[in-house]
Amino acid sequence: MNAKKVLFITQEITPYVPESELSLVGRDLPQAIQDKGYEIRTFMPKWGNVNERRNQLHEVIRLSGMNIIIDDTDHPLIIKVASIQAARRQVYFIDNDDYFQHRLMATDENGVEYEDNGERAIFYARGVLETVKKLRWNPDIVHCHGWMSAIVPLFIKKAYYDEPSFRDTKVIYSVYEKGFESNLSTNFTNQLLFKGITKNDIPVKQPVNFTELNKLAIAYSDGVIQNSENINPEIMSYAHSLSIPVIDYQHDQTYADLCDSLYNKVCGDANK
Repeated sequence: MNAKKVLFITQEITPYVPESELSLVGRDLPQAIQDKGYEIRTFMPKWGNVNERRNQLHEVIRLSGMNIIIDDTDHPLIIKVASIQAARRQVYFIDNDDYFQHRLMATDENGVEYEDNGERAIFYARGVLETVKKLRWNPDIVHCHGWMSAIVPLFIKKAYYDEPSFRDTKVIYSVYEKGFESNLSTNFTNQLLFKGITKNDIPVKQPVNFTELNKLAIAYSDGVIQNSENINPEIMSYAHSLSIPVIDYQHDQTYADLCDSLYNKVCGDANK
């Protein structure tokens, strides 16, 4: 039997960005899952604080060149890649001059949140999914980490559901405490209306804040993991209200083992 394929769409990976709860998971989990026999691919945004020279990033010309249209504006998609030393795996980076190249993560150098964070997340989600299509790689599992990946479940289930790359894909969403404080732009839900997605497909309250964005991700996921200890109870309560597997925060079990078990459960292979 062929190894299951897991696509990790994450927000942060150390050593490319400073260590955090999210970036350490971004580095360690894909490696642990690969060591369990899975085939993996990993994506993150090419934030402005990623040192391209030190980390030996280079552009993948054959994957770059597409334009992603948001609000009737073309945004060129640039794909870069680097290898984590001694880890036998690559990391793909989604880049764009306007959204990522000269900008940090949720906030700028002065701690001010970017007004277009929602738009940046949309570009990231579409950029990853379009690149995976070009790779002709069909993941069994897509595991999303961090609020920047929160739109991916909606797009896979509603916009890309008939694409060969994602037709049978199951989506796992990991919830983290780290997020953003401001509401996303008032135009955010309109910007999500892509490839047949309608307002009825977006079950969130307006304006969209961090809690509502997480609930949107959970609504279209096949399984949910609480990664941080301190999560808004409203988010996890919503997850438990749905007919999907939910793993609450665990103190004493290996995280990769939990993920492995959940992957098999949502794929209908619980007895593996």
